[in-house]
Amino acid sequence: MLTKLKAAFAAVMIAGVCQAGPAAADLSDVLSAGTIKIAIPENFPPFGALGADGEYEGYDVDVAKMAAEALGVELELVPVTSKQRIPFLETDRVDLVISTLGANPERAKSIWFSHAYAPFFSGAFAKPDVAVAAIADFAGKKIGVTGGTLEDLSITKNAPEDAEIIRFGDNAATISAYVSGQVDVIVTGNMVALGIATDHPDFKLETKFIIANSPSYIGIKTGNIDLLQWVNVFVLSKKLDGTLGELSEKWLGQPLPDLPAL
Repeated sequence: MLTKLKAAFAAVMIAGVCQAGPAAADLSDVLSAGTIKIAIPENFPPFGALGADGEYEGYDVDVAKMAAEALGVELELVPVTSKQRIPFLETDRVDLVISTLGANPERAKSIWFSHAYAPFFSGAFAKPDVAVAAIADFAGKKIGVTGGTLEDLSITKNAPEDAEIIRFGDNAATISAYVSGQVDVIVTGNMVALGIATDHPDFKLETKFIIANSPSYIGIKTGNIDLLQWVNVFVLSKKLDGTLGELSEKWLGQPLPDLPAL
């Protein structure tokens, strides 16, 4: 009798622990609630930041708005810092993270990732009249890069011997060298290149080729399989209908490159 009572007590305790856990906000929960909470960058233009009118704007903000519209629910924007993105998702403070979130094996232990929706990469950038399509084309040209970066390591390893690689102490010095004409090509991140293109539109700066690709993905809480599947279809549809391409031109000043799927 005592054994049966112990077993019954244990079963009740296990059931109580299971019921005490937080409810997963899967697709059906979002639709039932009529609201979706989406984390967006607090201060990382052009992906997300406060605009002149006091409202958040940017590439990620527009994607969040489109997702809520496609779901037919109200949108609650939750501005976050980089460190807050995964904890907010794990603790159900947000349903999705659309905030320049890169995917890697360590992060994949904690959350799920959608297919890539936004470009984030390092590459070679130059004016239209500079013929460069690959590292081999650096031959005979002056290449500006910030010393010690991943871009520096990559081109140093693979550049032809007659390429003149000029290294600078930080991004500001590298930008200054390119703007002043000290180098023919600048090798840097696409956000740095965007800043140059914005400040010097007469340069008509082009992405010549990508050196390292680290695109952004939408973060979903582990276990929310229906929401993950919906997000992947949403991202695919916005690629196919050209909407993400339009956002890339609007906010990043360049065509949307090929984005990988997980």
